[in-house]
Amino acid sequence: MNSKHLLWLLILLPAIALMGCEGDPGAAGLAGADGTDGIDGTDGIDGLDGIDGVDGTDGANGVSPSICMDCHNDVADLQVQLEYAMSGHKEGLYVGYAGGRGSCSRCHSKQGFQRFAVGASAEDIVDPAAIDCATCHIVHPDPAAFDLRIQGPVEMIYDPTYTLDFADESNLCANCHQTRRPEPNIDVPGTTFEITSTHYGPHHGPQANVLEGVGFAEIAGSVAYPAPQGALHLTAGATCMTCHMAAYADNSGGHTWAPSLTSCNSCHATPDFDYRGRQTTTQMQLDTLRDRLVELGVVEYVAEDDAYEPVVGTYPMVQAQAFFNWIGLEEDRSLGVHNPAYFDALLTNSVEALAPTP
Repeated sequence: MNSKHLLWLLILLPAIALMGCEGDPGAAGLAGADGTDGIDGTDGIDGLDGIDGVDGTDGANGVSPSICMDCHNDVADLQVQLEYAMSGHKEGLYVGYAGGRGSCSRCHSKQGFQRFAVGASAEDIVDPAAIDCATCHIVHPDPAAFDLRIQGPVEMIYDPTYTLDFADESNLCANCHQTRRPEPNIDVPGTTFEITSTHYGPHHGPQANVLEGVGFAEIAGSVAYPAPQGALHLTAGATCMTCHMAAYADNSGGHTWAPSLTSCNSCHATPDFDYRGRQTTTQMQLDTLRDRLVELGVVEYVAEDDAYEPVVGTYPMVQAQAFFNWIGLEEDRSLGVHNPAYFDALLTNSVEALAPTP
């Protein structure tokens, strides 16, 4: 063995001896000191409180907030608004003028009709608003009902002793869509009648009178007049609501108030409103009567207004009556559809009464 190996052996022998002679472990030493506490973390942010629900109205007429969504939701509200945007009422014609006048406001402004509906006296409206939902409907406090402001029988303006009742919501329409004046021989009986204004006539919306078959000048002639409430459509249950507020389709019905051809087709197989040529025939009768009134000097064409208007003056009673019938039926705008028999009797007999003496 060389000296180098001997040296390593002498170094390792003590270590080997110690490993072989290790005794049992001694008692555990004292516990060490606690470590320093860590820094507290930052408190989390509290969540925001939820918004309280709207309280329902106390009492028997309490309303759940969910009912509001029947109207105030994107689908329902948008549909009605789109329909209404196509209506004549939306245009708000004459609101600034007639809507503010006490005698006209009941039908030409929102505030005027609301006052009329509760029996308040007519008065001038300082800032008249156009017709909207709350004009015809009682919107709050009970939106579940959404009742019409007026639904009962209608006292006619031209004759307060006559009460009209269409037996449905059409009565609301009749409060405005009716004549304002009695026919000349009832208004001022006699052999002559004075037309004092270029705006003379029954007024611009006589539809309720036409459908009911009352209020025009029933001049004697070859065609008999149907009895009041005898209109074919009325007796068949066709009213303002059934024809003008049928389910919306093809830009008609609903809150457009445009007549619904779909509704007509429930009874008549027709591609348009000129069923059996009724509207064509009526237009010819209206033109014939108008032209005769022009010949007699009762009516003239006014280029500035692009309209035929009465000439102020005094005329034989029958001529004034014939004019009243012509302008009223012209402004009904149904061309006979509302009451074909009444249209035919009024126009035929008026033309006959104005025929030149042989």
